[in-house]
Amino acid sequence: MTLIVDPAAFTVLCYGDSNTFGQPSDGRGRLPADVRWTGRLQQLLGAGYAVIEEGLGGRTTDLNDPDRDDRNGRTYFRPCLRSHSPLDLVVIMLGNNDLKTKFGRETNAIAGALEGYIDDVERTAWTRTGEAPAVLLVSPIHLDADQPAFAEQSSEYDADSVRKSHELGAAIRLVADKRKTVFVDAATVAFPGVDGIHLSHDSHEPLSQLIAREIRSIL
Repeated sequence: MTLIVDPAAFTVLCYGDSNTFGQPSDGRGRLPADVRWTGRLQQLLGAGYAVIEEGLGGRTTDLNDPDRDDRNGRTYFRPCLRSHSPLDLVVIMLGNNDLKTKFGRETNAIAGALEGYIDDVERTAWTRTGEAPAVLLVSPIHLDADQPAFAEQSSEYDADSVRKSHELGAAIRLVADKRKTVFVDAATVAFPGVDGIHLSHDSHEPLSQLIAREIRSIL
């Protein structure tokens, strides 16, 4: 019998929003598995790793969206951890949806919400040896108001949202340092496409490379 997945493979859960789901910046739908960063991550890491994609458009850290009742990321996170354990590593990239004007949330509050995710990993998930999985916090890309289709998002994001997106990485890094988890900043290698919000097509590859390097160093 041919094994589809190596039973000894390191299992990596990637939990995020539409940029983990793979929504293209120039329209709706989903990028192919071999283009979006999670799929590329699997290809880069190889058969010794099993990458689980858990991305959802509009997902917040822990806010209830009055327009969509299933976007609170914290609500689904613990069931997700339980259904996919044992896990070796949990990659979390959230925060930009909290910057929508309807929430009016500050960066420190967004970063602070990620502490709850670390708590959930420590209390809910487990490795095959019974320990808590490692956590990799990824600060999301910066919003870009200069992109041609960003104005179409004016009902959701404004100049203040853009400013906060540039400040979010430093705030998340402080949380990672406090909780002794690994941190990387996606904005150092990846950028939004024409809508100023979602990863450009050619940003998925460098982001996958950045995260692959961190995963190999952790595991």
